[in-house]
This record gives sequence, C-alpha cells and structure tokens, in this order.
Amino acid sequence: MAMIRPDTEHEEQSVRSNVFVDESSTAKAAVDAQGVVTRWSEGARRLLGYAPAEVVGRPLAGLFADAETAESAARAAEEARRSPEALGRWSGTVTLLHRDGEQVDVPLLAHLRTTPDLQASTGTGTGTGTDTDTDTDIETETSTGTEVSSEAPEASAASRADAEWLLVSPLSRPPPCTEDGELIEEFFVQSPCKMAIYDTHLRLRCANEDMERLLGLAQDDVRGLRLPEIVPGPESENTERHMRLALETGVPRQLAYSLRMVGHEHELAWSLSISPLRDHEKRVRGVMVATHDVTSQHTARQRLLLVNEASVRIGSTLDIGRTAQELTDVSVPVLADFVTVDLIPTVNEGGEPPSGPLTGRVTLRRAACSSVFEGVPESVVPVGETDVYSDYSPAAESLLTARGVVSRMTEPATNRWRIQAPERAAKAREFGFHAMMAVPLRARGTTLGVATFTRHRRPESFEQEDLLLAEEITARAAVCIDNARRFTHERETALTLQRSLLPRKLPENAAAEVAFRYLPADTRAGVGGDWFDVIPLSSSRVALVVGDVVGHGLQASATMGRLRTAVRTLADVDLPPDELLTHLDDLVNHLAAEAASGQGVGAPITAESAGDVGATCLYAVYDPVSRHCSLARAGHPQPAVVSPDGAVEFLDLPAGPPLGLGNLPFESVDVDLAEGSILALYTNGLIERRERGIDETLAALSEALSQPTAPLEEICDSVLKALLPPHPADDVALLLARTHALDANQVVTWELNCDPAVVSEARGEVSAQLADWGLDEAVFTTELVVSELVTNAIRYAEAPIQLRLIHDRSLICEVSDGSNTAPHLRRARVFDEGGRGLLLVAQLTQSWGTRQGVGGKTIWAEQSLPVMGL
Repeated sequence: MAMIRPDTEHEEQSVRSNVFVDESSTAKAAVDAQGVVTRWSEGARRLLGYAPAEVVGRPLAGLFADAETAESAARAAEEARRSPEALGRWSGTVTLLHRDGEQVDVPLLAHLRTTPDLQASTGTGTGTGTDTDTDTDIETETSTGTEVSSEAPEASAASRADAEWLLVSPLSRPPPCTEDGELIEEFFVQSPCKMAIYDTHLRLRCANEDMERLLGLAQDDVRGLRLPEIVPGPESENTERHMRLALETGVPRQLAYSLRMVGHEHELAWSLSISPLRDHEKRVRGVMVATHDVTSQHTARQRLLLVNEASVRIGSTLDIGRTAQELTDVSVPVLADFVTVDLIPTVNEGGEPPSGPLTGRVTLRRAACSSVFEGVPESVVPVGETDVYSDYSPAAESLLTARGVVSRMTEPATNRWRIQAPERAAKAREFGFHAMMAVPLRARGTTLGVATFTRHRRPESFEQEDLLLAEEITARAAVCIDNARRFTHERETALTLQRSLLPRKLPENAAAEVAFRYLPADTRAGVGGDWFDVIPLSSSRVALVVGDVVGHGLQASATMGRLRTAVRTLADVDLPPDELLTHLDDLVNHLAAEAASGQGVGAPITAESAGDVGATCLYAVYDPVSRHCSLARAGHPQPAVVSPDGAVEFLDLPAGPPLGLGNLPFESVDVDLAEGSILALYTNGLIERRERGIDETLAALSEALSQPTAPLEEICDSVLKALLPPHPADDVALLLARTHALDANQVVTWELNCDPAVVSEARGEVSAQLADWGLDEAVFTTELVVSELVTNAIRYAEAPIQLRLIHDRSLICEVSDGSNTAPHLRRARVFDEGGRGLLLVAQLTQSWGTRQGVGGKTIWAEQSLPVMGL
C-alpha cells in the first residue's frame, strides 16, 4: 500500500489505483505492425480463455472465427493505419474464437499507438506508482516508436510502420444512466454546478442544492414558477427568452450577466448554459439552466481591460490638465463613482515640486475631477482652484506617507469633517460617501499630487485589489503628468526666450504700416524657431524679414535669436537681399559645424542632433521714394502681394536653397508696388496641412487676404481663422505690410559737378528748399552737413555726384558718388588741416552711414526735426 505522511492534506492523499478501478474488467491486447500479439492482459484471458503464454508471439489472425473475418479486420486496420482522417483508430464488432472453440462477438476499440503511448494506456512500463497486482503478465519491454502526426498520407503511413495496435474491449457493460434514476437524482442534487430544470411551459421542475442557495429559496417554495417570477428583472426576462429559443430550436444557448443576487454583498458575474433536454425518442421535454460563478475571472479581465485602457487613453497629450482629466475619466465608473486629481501648485505651472517629505497641512490645486453624475456635483473645489487638506484627511495622509490609503467614511471621520471642513462633510452626507481611497502621484522619486477615489453609489467597499489597481493606473498617469510638467517647463522657457528675442513692438516708419501674428506650436514637438522682424533702413526704407529655424525647443529658439541678430547687423550694412542671405548662409554653416563638434554653449550636442542646424528665410527691402521692392528667399514660402484693387498674386521668386547648405547662389527679384499694396510674409506653419493640399491652402489664403482696405489687424485674424486648426502643429509667423509712397514734393535731387565751387551753390539750393518746407530752424545744421559731404565727394571720389534731400519724419541728406571707397570716421590731430568733416557730421546729426550701390556709394545723414507747436 502507498504510504501517507501524517501532515498530508486530505485532497493530496494518494490512493491505490484499484480501489475504484477494476483493471481486469477490460480485455487489453497489443499487436505489432506484422499482426503478432505482443501483450495480453488478465481481462483478455477472462474474455477468450487463453493464457498470455498461449497467445503472445502468435499472429492475431489465429483468433478470428474464420479467414474472411480475419481478412476484413486486416483491411480495416490497414486503412485506419494509412488514413490520416481515421486518426489511427478503428471500432466495430468482431467474431473471435474462445479457447473452448465457441465463437464470441466482441465489441472492439483499436488504437494505433507508439510504445510509450501504449505503456501509458495499459498502465505498464518501468515508471513508479504502478501496482504490482494488475496486469502482471503484460510485458514491460520498452521499444522506440515514432510519434503519430497529421502529416501527408505517405509520411503518416511511414511514421506508423513500427507502431502497435492497442485493442480494448469491456468484459461487461453497466446499464445506461437513464435506468439508474437514483444515481442521476443524487448527481443532480449534489452537483457542484448550480442547475435547474424547467418544463416545456418554462415552469421550474427541480433545482439542486447550489441553485437553492443561489436563489435563497427552497425548490419546494418556487416549483411551478417561471424564472422572471422567481427572480424579477430584465436579466431573467432575457434568460427566459433564450430558454424558449432553446426549446424551439433544440440548440443550446450561452449567456453572461453581472448582477447582484439576494444574500450577496457584491455584484457577481455569472455564466449561464441553457441546454434542451430530450427523451429517448429525441423529443425536447424541457430545458436545463446551469449557472457558473465566474466573478473572479470577470474581475480579473475587467482589471486588465482597465489597465490596458489606461495605458492607451492616459497621456495622449503633453498637457498637465488634460492628462489628469484622462486619469479621472478612465476610473469612472469602473473603479469609483467620484474621482479627483489634486496637484502640488508648482507642478500645475510646470515647475519643480518641493524637495523632501511633505509635512502638516497640504495645499493642493484641483487639476481634474469626474463623476457618475453630470456636472460633478460632489466636488467642493473647482478645477484650477487651490484648497488646504488637513493632515487627517486621506489625501494628506497619502501624501505624507507616500503610499495608498483605503478608508471607510465612519461617523468619527464625518464629525471631524463637520468641524474642520464643513463643506466637505455636507457633500459626504448628501451623496452618501462610504468608501474612499487616496493614492499619491509619484514619478521618478518625486511626489506630484494625489488621486482620490470615492464610492457612494456602489455599495462595495474598496479592497486590497482595488488599491493595487488604482496604484497601477495612477503610476502610469504620474509618469505622463511628470512628462507633461517637464514639457511645460521647457516650453515656457523656450517661449520666454523666444519672446525676449522677438520684437515686442514694431517700429513706426514712413515706408509701410505693419501688423503681425505669432502663434507657438501646441504639440509635443515644443516651441519652434520662427521669427519675423521689421528693420528701418536709411532713406526711409524698410526691411521685412520672416524666417524659420529647423527643429523645436530651446535649441531652435537660441538659434533663431542668433540669426535674427545677424540679420539686423547685416541689414545695417545695407546689403542687397541676395548678398545678405549669402552671409546668413555662412553663419548657419558655422553654427552647424559648431554643433557637430560639440563646442556650442552648454552640454555637447549629440550625434543625432549634429548637422540639424538649418533655416529658411525671406528678406525684402521696400523704398517708399521709388516704390521699389527687392526680395530674395532661401527655401522659404513665396510671399503674396495684394494690389489696391484686391487682386492677390504670389510672387514667383527663385526658391533658393535653405540656409545651411552652403556654396549655392541666391537671387533677388525687383518689383514695383503700387501705394496701398499689402505684402504678406509668413512661415510654412501657416500653409502646410496634412489634410489639405497646398493648392487648396493657397486659395484659402488668397481669399482671406483679398481685403485691401480692411485694417491689417482684421486681415491677420481672418487669415489665421481661415487656415489654422484649433491647435497648430507648428509655429506660425505672419507679417503684413501695407506700403506707402512719399510725395514728389518730399524729395529733391540735384546733380553736381566735380568743382569745389558747387559747394556754395549746393548750400544755397538746400537753404531755399528748407525754407519752402518751413524748416528754417534746420538750415544751419543742414548747410554744414551738405558742405562736408559734397566737399568730401569732390575731393576724394569721382563723378557722377548727386545730392538728395528727403523730407519725412526726419530730414535726410544724401550724397552719392561713383566711388566704392567707403569713408571712415577718424580723430584729427591738433595741427591736421582736415579729417574733421565726418566727425562734425556725426555730432550734428542723429545718425549717419554709407551704403554701396551698383555704380558707387551713398553717404547719408539723418537729423531729427523740431516738433512743431499747435
């Protein structure tokens, strides 16, 4: 007998294999591929009377009643062996010869098995645990066979060539279960499955003990009632409908419900099997309903679904409030009836949370909340507002201990609320709060806030599994909120840097009226490097610039600032647009090389970011005297011009390569603009949309711009409204300039000879002109400036010499000559006869400078005019 340890559990105790199983009640034999008997059991001896020694090693054909039967059996065996559809199995009745000569009809089941399979089936072999008093006369010899597989017929037949047939036949057959009413009845009553039988009128006939416990009623109390009469509700109505379908069609049905039964505190999940019951004539005589409690499987599945949904839904954006709201939305109503997320105030603003553990009363800002009720009436603190949490509250306790807290709303806790937080206590009583759970939001070792879960409609209290689930989804949300916080911090830093680098107010100028819009990107990519500028130039001209740096974030903003500064410096030199872009391209190449070598300011640039410095730019110079505009672009979208009659034209400028490619030329294009024309410059964030083609976008832009007389501010708003989505995916810069022109009487030009005598004549002409303009107070200074500039041109330059006065908001004096040699300001020594002219001009005027032209240079000086009294 098998030995049992005293401490062995009852369910784990082993028993003898023949206590319930009589091995000798079945005849078993094994036959090899050649038809020779290799094994013979005690049951086989009892069936046919042959001892093992009389049969083993002899052909099985000798046991058949006649040769024809043996041949038929051999053909059937061969067919079963070769046919994969037969699965290596044959069944039927054969006539065999008993040892005493009588013919015996034997119901036979034959299995084609390899030797290990045969040993497992017969209980023989060399393994432990086999009783020595069963099948002792069966050989324990082990041979190697080939596993049966579902290969092609040829391969399957080959693999079975060395297999053996296991033949089994019962010596006697017990009566069918239908004749053993007592056994059936006891099985039905004691079955661990909850079962009930209904007749063809769907009236309850009987229910087993587990079903009685589930219903909370004895079957004698409800026999003859329909299911909706026993357990009223929509689930019962639906179940009865499927019971009727099972009776009508004879097809079983499967249902699943989640509901709370009488006597159960929690809602349970049930799986229902509805099966029609037939009599021996195959007539449907009733229906059986079997119910299985699958609450644990259902709960586990729901928890996995919630975790999966949380991983998908939480963190869809890098917005702190949106991420917090996603956490509350995911948790209601699956986990709780009312959920809030409160963050440390600095976290909401993208700042760093306080270092070290929190102590005492905690101040938090409400970031999000959700409820099973519309409008979240349970909330006391509006979203965005702050509140102080006492140290005894679950939220504060969770933050102070840095772990989840599960609590029940007991009377003492409600009393403390009534004293220190009367509004919260009133809400708790009004909605019937009975269970609360607080979980800290922690990420990367830092506490960001707390999520509070409350139940008031669901009667169940929170359990340990609920806390683990809440901690799982809250941990995911905390990482997403921390990512959003870091992104917000970097974005605000980049915006601050960018705002400091962009012009806060555009300068007033006589050449054009300007308006602009700048919108930073509202995506994970962060703030980009778009910029614009309006630069006053000499002779009342103005330069208009729009550019876009490759990339986003602080690096792009810093690069933008450097390029904007470079453009202003180059513009002061009065370079033509194509030359300015050439110099700017050189600067971008230097920046890229600096980034690649890791010699930039701050930490070295990684290999991934090396060479990513690049930009596009559009530079235009407009002269209000000639109404002439010169433009050049480096990989930037073409500008649009709106004529005074409303027609919109996109200027066909040579695209030019983006800045940073190097050694490629840029080309300028000159156009004349009518007074009142609108020049529109913009970055690609305005016109590049995935869901709309470029032609459609330019058509929409053209329509929005075709308002020649509308204020520029209104046109800017119309353009953004027509072209941009609510949350732009890229930075957008838009600059509009409505051109002005100076009247002919505001500009006077004189052609001068290279003769020192013309200096006095020039002074006289200038004095007369200033008198006509009513600028008598400026005559003395202007005469000195004209004398010095004309004298220098005659002495050091060459013809042609031209003098021009421009009367605008200031008075501008220009002297042009045919020489490209630029003058230099120097300090004259005591006994020097010259060298003081430009110094005198610089001291008498507001500003002065020189610019190169196609045929020479121009020296200009600008002086402010006195403010005229009213």
